Amino acid sequence: MNWDSTVRRICLTLPETYEEQAWVGTRWRIRGRTFAHLLEIRDGGPPAFAKAAGTDGPATVLVFRSRGTELDALSNRHGFFAPGWGPEIIGMKLDASVDRVELGELITESYCTRAPKKLIALLDPPE
Repeated sequence: MNWDSTVRRICLTLPETYEEQAWVGTRWRIRGRTFAHLLEIRDGGPPAFAKAAGTDGPATVLVFRSRGTELDALSNRHGFFAPGWGPEIIGMKLDASVDRVELGELITESYCTRAPKKLIALLDPPE
C-alpha cells in the first residue's frame, strides 16, 4: 500500500492545504499549522517516533490531532498511540487493516482543529 499517495490525496482536497517535507517524512499544513505528519519507522528510527509507536519498524505512521471523546476512544484502540507531544496529538500505524473512509474522516477532523472557521465552513457537511 502506498500510504504517501493516499494521505496526500486526502489532505490536498482540504481548502488551502499545502504539503512540505518535515524534519522526517512529510507534513500537511494549513496556514503554518501542521494537521497531519506521515513518516516511516525503520531500524528503530527516528527514535522518538519508534518509541512512541512501540515499534522498530518497518512501519508507516500518521500523526494527527483529535479532541474530546474521539481522542479518548482512539487512544484505547489497537494501532493508535499517544506520543505525549501535546494533549490533542495522536498517532496511528497504517497497515492493511486501516479503513480508508475512517482515515479520511480522521484527517479531516484534524484539519478542523487547525483551520479557520471560514475554511471549515467550505467542507462538505458530514452525512
